[in-house]
Amino acid sequence: MIYDPARANPLFGNPLKTRDDLVKAVNDLFGPLLPYFSEGGARVRLGAAGAIFDRAAADLEGFARPLWGIVPLAAGGGHFPHWDLYRRGLANGTNPAHSEYWGDLADRNQRLVELAAVGFALALVPEHIWEPLDVDQKKTVAAYLLAARELEFIDNNWKFFRVLIDLGLERVGVAFDHGKTVAYLDELEAFDIGEGWYRDGPVRRVDHYIPFAMHFYGLIYTVLARGDEARKERFRDRARTFAGDIRHWFGPDGAALAFGRSQAYRFAAGGFWGALAFAGQEALPWAEIKGYYMRHIRWWSAMPIADRDGVLSVGYGYPNLLMGESYNSPGSPYWALKFFLPLALAQDHPFWTAEEAPQPEFPEPVALEQAGMVAMHTPGNVVVLSSGQQHDKMRGANEKYSKFVYSTRYAFNIEADDRNFSAASFDGMLGLSDDGVHFRMRETMEEALIAGNRLYSRWRPWNDVTIETWLLPANPWHIRIHRIATPRALKTIEGGFAIERADFNADRSEQAEGRAVWYGQTDISAIMDLSLRPRGGHAMTPIPNTNLVHAKTLLPQLRGEIAPGTTVLVTAAIALPSHEDWAAALDNPPARPDLDKLEQLFRKKGVRVTAFALQP
Repeated sequence: MIYDPARANPLFGNPLKTRDDLVKAVNDLFGPLLPYFSEGGARVRLGAAGAIFDRAAADLEGFARPLWGIVPLAAGGGHFPHWDLYRRGLANGTNPAHSEYWGDLADRNQRLVELAAVGFALALVPEHIWEPLDVDQKKTVAAYLLAARELEFIDNNWKFFRVLIDLGLERVGVAFDHGKTVAYLDELEAFDIGEGWYRDGPVRRVDHYIPFAMHFYGLIYTVLARGDEARKERFRDRARTFAGDIRHWFGPDGAALAFGRSQAYRFAAGGFWGALAFAGQEALPWAEIKGYYMRHIRWWSAMPIADRDGVLSVGYGYPNLLMGESYNSPGSPYWALKFFLPLALAQDHPFWTAEEAPQPEFPEPVALEQAGMVAMHTPGNVVVLSSGQQHDKMRGANEKYSKFVYSTRYAFNIEADDRNFSAASFDGMLGLSDDGVHFRMRETMEEALIAGNRLYSRWRPWNDVTIETWLLPANPWHIRIHRIATPRALKTIEGGFAIERADFNADRSEQAEGRAVWYGQTDISAIMDLSLRPRGGHAMTPIPNTNLVHAKTLLPQLRGEIAPGTTVLVTAAIALPSHEDWAAALDNPPARPDLDKLEQLFRKKGVRVTAFALQP
């Protein structure tokens, strides 16, 4: 029997059109976990890979994260047959005298994250997880949660976890001092940067933690908290405003923009749309919200995202530890179940009764000013130019935050070998080397500006090399201009979009001076040099398992050397599905822009990207 990885996905074959389909999806996703629950119910160990925290915390993660889907299912009247298992696990995991005790709590500890799901369960369905406990068990659980809320949570979206724990304690009648709750809520609101955007802490970046954490938890708060009406309205207002921007992080097929960290949480990215429904916020017409929501889960249902037994893997489009984070344990992907929040709503809610509407058309580029991005809607895809993000303290941070361009259809590659310059992808990126072996790319930046729908950044791959980059939409192309000032000669490689590679060398390539094209079975990808002295085109095949969506890819590149002094490189890149009229697009690349006029534009209208404008 030939193994079909797509069929291992518990969502495979589910039409995912109705509320009942999503109820089935939750139970189907949970089912493969049952063999891995410990005898006492408190530990769920799904694999041998480790994370930065201890095994007990990882086992708690495996126990707690499925609750994000189970709880709304039950709150909406759905049947979940394993509450006895969860009650037993909760009582034993919080009991220091039990062999399955989750372990002592500490400041900034992973247990604080996972207990938020327990607080959510107590707040929404206490009749299933709290009320059947005996008096001693309730005291044990309450003591553990009370101890957790007194500790220090990381200065980012983690602060919502104390708030969620407190919502649960309040619902079941456990007394505590609300002062710390209010303090954290005030600090979370201080991350607001306008137009519905937050930072995820005191950092120079915004990512999917804004929709699936900051807004997601804030909207839950508006429903479950008592009083605090002014703050609730601020949370709702920001979410309504944010919806108009974040829809440009979703493609017409439902795929989310692969950008930033924690991609292993997969369809959690669509949780924002469900949270709008849960909070009763018709930020867009319900038909559009439902369309974004349902298309997203259907996209994931076709992807090989689970292991052979149906357990979700660390990875994105397929199992892939290379793109994971140091904090990803085998249970981490189950944060994806946050997607199912609107199951708490009745079948007759207008969100569920609405007919899905397709994504609206956006013929012109859309500036996302706070994020330092410009979105272009191209056939089957949303291309997002980016100039204002950075994260320098994680594996693959350059690729996850600092590429020039991201895509809902093509995702991005992670470099697998930092000592093999010629084998590096540099998709959506400019790579440089001064020895032909090691390499640098855009990592951190000195400046990030936006002027209308054009972007600018200044960055230093080495202390003595300065690069200024301008990014311009030219739908379906985009243009990159790099002015490089260097005291020594450098080798350069610049990549276009990575597309899926077929077996048996069935794809066709073209490479020449100033041009490289891959003609794949599903897509074409091209890169062209608009510089005065064109670089050589190169049709390369990246190292397998480096792209987030496809295990094997094709990538057009431009390669060349620059001399000491100042050099200007101008690049145009495009990728289109093969059923589109790509030939006409290839025959009509954009013209080389006037750099002097571009600089004048930024002098007159350039403003600093808000997400980047944090004092270090």
